[in-house]
Amino acid sequence: MAKQLNVSIFQVNTPHRNLLAISVGIKQMENVDEIVRKFLSENFTIMLFHYDGNEGGWMDFEWYNKTLHISALNQTKWWFAKRFLHPDIVSIYNYIFIWDEDLGVENFNPGRYLKIVKSEGLDISQPALDPSSAEIHHRITVRKKTKKVHRRIYERRGSTKCSDSSDGPPCTGYVEGMAPVFSSSAWRCTWNLIQNDLVHGWGLDKKFGYCAQGDRTKKVGIVDSEFIVHLGVQTLGGSYGRKVPGNNAREESTQRRGGGKLDMRSEIRRQSTAELQIYEKRWEEAARNDKDWTDPYAKTRKILPRKIH
Repeated sequence: MAKQLNVSIFQVNTPHRNLLAISVGIKQMENVDEIVRKFLSENFTIMLFHYDGNEGGWMDFEWYNKTLHISALNQTKWWFAKRFLHPDIVSIYNYIFIWDEDLGVENFNPGRYLKIVKSEGLDISQPALDPSSAEIHHRITVRKKTKKVHRRIYERRGSTKCSDSSDGPPCTGYVEGMAPVFSSSAWRCTWNLIQNDLVHGWGLDKKFGYCAQGDRTKKVGIVDSEFIVHLGVQTLGGSYGRKVPGNNAREESTQRRGGGKLDMRSEIRRQSTAELQIYEKRWEEAARNDKDWTDPYAKTRKILPRKIH
């Protein structure tokens, strides 16, 4: 069945040099409003991906006509990004922020952030996560209070051993899929890594470092002085889509044929895990079949745990 798709574009007179694209649902409008206001104050173009199909619910915000709106029911952030953020279309932007909606930005300033990214020469980055965040998946993303930027962690825990000799995730060269920031050249590469049919994007962030324009241990980093809070709201629009928007009881489950209940969170996680396995298999096959490409991190890739998310 074809998906309903609505696109609303309004011309903005002031030239914008950076882009924020964010998946949004009406239930998170207060938090999204705070994010949008901060980025508009720094002269960003704002593109909202309405995964619940409710674009009209945002019309009362004074900034509505200053932002771009794309609506497709029950789609994810990476589905939208693959279809509407082609590198040729967004090439006018110096930096592209592709964020989830459940991020607290009280301690984040986009202008200061970009100054740091430029001065540090980061092609791919993210704001550090406040340790109080509801969800933290990787220690490398946690804020270090005494630093402006960090690019690696040191850890010896279980199978994870991070040292100065580490040159890949989860020790270095890594940012998470919830709040990545790409230079224009890094985004051109990353866009080509996104698979049309693997909409949840699991496994993608582990490959971001390949798109840094140079050594990922130097060109990929976490900005500590401008940090965010991951609120951990379960939505379809985020990198780790956990809940399908709907009405009342249908938010948590839907009726199976035959009468049983299907937990949508579990179903999405099952689909995401399957997509991760497919993505890893495709990567391995492409690397093996492309005789003109040599993996600069082949040794690291072989010793990494298979599943990082």
